[in-house]
Amino acid sequence: MRSFWTSAVVVACSLLFVGCSPQQTEDNQSAATTAVPQYSAATFFNTTTLFGSSISHDGSAVLVTSDASGIYNVYRYPVDGSAPTQLTQSTTNAYMGVSWFPNDDRFLYTADQGGNELNHVYVQLPDGTSQDLTPGENLKAMVAGWHEDKVHFYIMTNERDNRFFDLYKYSSNDFSRSLVFENNTGFNIESVSPDGRFLAMSRTNSNSDSDLFGVDLTKDNAEPVLITPTEGNIQHSAYTFTRDSSSLIYSSDGHGEFAQAWQYDLASDEHKPYYSADWDVSFLYFSESGRYQVVGVNADARTQLTITDLTSNTELQLPVYPPGDLRGVNFSADESTLVFYVNSDVSPSNLFVWQVGSAEVVQLTNTLAAEMAAKHLVQSTVERFQSFDELTVPGLLYKPHQASASNKVPAIIFIHGGPGGQTRQGYSAMVQHLVNHGYAMFGVNNRGSSGYGKTFFHLDDKRHGEDDLQDIVYSKKYLQSLDWVDGDQIVVMGGSYGGYLTMAALAFTDEFNAGINIFGVTNWVRTLESIPPWWESFRQSLYDELGDPAVDGERLRRISPLFHAANVKVPVLVVQGANDPRVLQVESDEMVAAIRANNVPVEYVLFPDEGHGFAVKANRITAQEAYLTFLKTHLK
Repeated sequence: MRSFWTSAVVVACSLLFVGCSPQQTEDNQSAATTAVPQYSAATFFNTTTLFGSSISHDGSAVLVTSDASGIYNVYRYPVDGSAPTQLTQSTTNAYMGVSWFPNDDRFLYTADQGGNELNHVYVQLPDGTSQDLTPGENLKAMVAGWHEDKVHFYIMTNERDNRFFDLYKYSSNDFSRSLVFENNTGFNIESVSPDGRFLAMSRTNSNSDSDLFGVDLTKDNAEPVLITPTEGNIQHSAYTFTRDSSSLIYSSDGHGEFAQAWQYDLASDEHKPYYSADWDVSFLYFSESGRYQVVGVNADARTQLTITDLTSNTELQLPVYPPGDLRGVNFSADESTLVFYVNSDVSPSNLFVWQVGSAEVVQLTNTLAAEMAAKHLVQSTVERFQSFDELTVPGLLYKPHQASASNKVPAIIFIHGGPGGQTRQGYSAMVQHLVNHGYAMFGVNNRGSSGYGKTFFHLDDKRHGEDDLQDIVYSKKYLQSLDWVDGDQIVVMGGSYGGYLTMAALAFTDEFNAGINIFGVTNWVRTLESIPPWWESFRQSLYDELGDPAVDGERLRRISPLFHAANVKVPVLVVQGANDPRVLQVESDEMVAAIRANNVPVEYVLFPDEGHGFAVKANRITAQEAYLTFLKTHLK
């Protein structure tokens, strides 16, 4: 995907939206005029965010990342339902759990410094002490998986050359390491076979074309070999290797509009279809022995997940669990235990455990704030509208319970990050809080969004601030057609690339009453000249998508809101993290100063300890309160 400026951290400005069933839609409509209690931002963020599903070597516990302490830390959640234990004690930086060790209670986790995205990889020992496995300054590191011997694991780091990631093999005995692949030409390391012999990598040629390469790591000085010799613009990426290391399962969009799974046999060099759907196949992986296969399909902005028992080629049927989509599905090493999360618009992710074959699943968490009731939250509906050129554009609409033809409500058009992101299914405290306070929310998947086919995906190439902006304008016209929306009170709001389109909507149109810009790009020339060095492998893809500042500088200035700030006539709220490496603070500083120079109301919230997304819960609450106060101040 091209979500270059979409944060990897689960943040307050979450881009997750949801579709709903016909019954849910009917329930929403029947409750349209029902009075509901209005909850504070603090109450919404009393909800706990959880993710991570690595199961311990003895099957007794799950390694979970949680913000229950106010910032992300790592926890041990016993599968028997007893109380969790907080394993890390950070009060400043977000700690993200990665994996238990296969034979003991050590675990790997990552952390950056105040949101600067320079993650290091750490190991925590059973006595609570930690060791940085990737020490040094100005480097970024990521875990790349475990060897099937359960002794060795892999880490990618750009310490040698900050543009490219090399691959190291670590021993869990003494944490000694060896360099197994030196990356000098900008490959994207994607997957290592379970037996450690083969490495799959991609090379980005353009924003519509990439190739897969393989390396035999058992051979000295082995050169990468092209394994997808195709003609034309086709995107390839690796999902995973089969558990016997005989085949690579990879993604290709060369056989239709959507990404399909294909199988490459390493011995015979044969390619054949493996799995396809009417939408993109988002991910595919296997349980420890390879018996179970997990596939996720991006079906109209929600994930359809299927678990297949490959011994019988039948879908695994789970007992009844609460409504929502499955996430984070993982089996224990012996495949007797399955853990997963269930998430929906009205329920944040909750962790469940199932002893395979038993009659029921067990819920281990209840993450919704105790003061809140799910019935007072809102399920979204998938809606579509015609844009200026008759292109059908999808979006996800939240109708407040109090909205009706006799009680029209103001509306917020929310624009996702990217470019190339997607408004998707899932709980969002930010969205639900604003909807709860009587603001309709419409998450627009404008042209260029992922999930709707490669043609739709590329319709905005070098047309940003133009055709995609018109989609936002026409989404306003759609909202004005709804008898329960106050058509004279419509705001535009977005984070990252969505923040850019927010400012573009205010600088290049006079359609909107106000705007909320969350770390949005305002000067494309500077942003593209200052991209982080570790994005070097897909720099050309960025230029194909947006333009090369050395060549397309005139156009980039023409679409950059900073150079047209005099056109902004309505109130603006800007929110920024000081440590953001993607959208630098100076972007927001200068935009705020330019708007103020025009005597237009502008408010600025700057977090000194955040990056491209807000990891500290108190900061998320502060931002959320600012959104609501701004809307109450500047709308009728």
